[in-house]
Amino acid sequence: MLPYATVEEAAVALGRNLTAAESLWFSYSARKSDYFLYCHNILFLFLIFSLVPIPLVLLELARSSGLLRYKIQPKVRLSLSETLSCYRDVMRMFFLIVGPLQLVSFPSVKMIGIRTGLPLPSGWEILSQLLVYFVVEDYTNYWIHRFLHNKWGYEKIHRVHHEYTAPIGFAAPYAHWAEILILGIPSFLGPAMVPGHMITFWLWIALRQIEAIDTHSGYDFPWSPTKYIPFYGGAEYHDYHHYVGGQSQSNFASVFTYCDFIYGTDKGFRYQKKILKKLKEESYEKQNGGPYHNSTQDLKSD
Repeated sequence: MLPYATVEEAAVALGRNLTAAESLWFSYSARKSDYFLYCHNILFLFLIFSLVPIPLVLLELARSSGLLRYKIQPKVRLSLSETLSCYRDVMRMFFLIVGPLQLVSFPSVKMIGIRTGLPLPSGWEILSQLLVYFVVEDYTNYWIHRFLHNKWGYEKIHRVHHEYTAPIGFAAPYAHWAEILILGIPSFLGPAMVPGHMITFWLWIALRQIEAIDTHSGYDFPWSPTKYIPFYGGAEYHDYHHYVGGQSQSNFASVFTYCDFIYGTDKGFRYQKKILKKLKEESYEKQNGGPYHNSTQDLKSD
């Protein structure tokens, strides 16, 4: 709850007029408790888990030959009932684990200094903090993910997430309850190290889940804007991890690929890419009687 009764009081405290964004924030949050604002995460997560994967479901059901070329594992097709079953399982875990965890974790958010007041953070502040959150989460998630692929971690916990060897958007948060709790730690470390505004925290939670849905989409679209993010893994990268399954010792990264490269856990994926590229070149040369040499041919032969 903001400590100002009016916009004028807020302006006096800041020593300047409020920006348009700050005026909107004041009108919305001035009489709402910090706890109520924090609990917006529950609504955001519910909407993201429920709505963001829907276009992917429609693509799956459409079975368009034009879009099938972008499906990473085209031979695996889930029915609507199987997709809805996945969503029901995710929602069950959401209401039993994710939602209650959000409700009880507010004291830790206050302790690290997530603020709700004025002034609002600048765009550059938000972007820089989000970058820190993604890098910190990615690094810590990498090592936890590797641990979950040891014999005990996989058999007792992580195998649930790997039930989908060809992942779909709804399966991004599909996991054992213990994994949900464990992987909440990397998501919290960045904000704990560099605490910011509640709006930044909302954006972080939302973007991280949207990114997870993207990497579990099962489709690799060449026009995706994520192609321009340095070291971003994406759907093809993470799909390989699911395809190999429990024996996988490759592609543990959640967002970026630098940890897998540094620690040598992307060798299987890189070897597969090399073999597939060679087979594609040989197939093209056999069919066309000429060398395979440019990106246009890559697109035509996908």
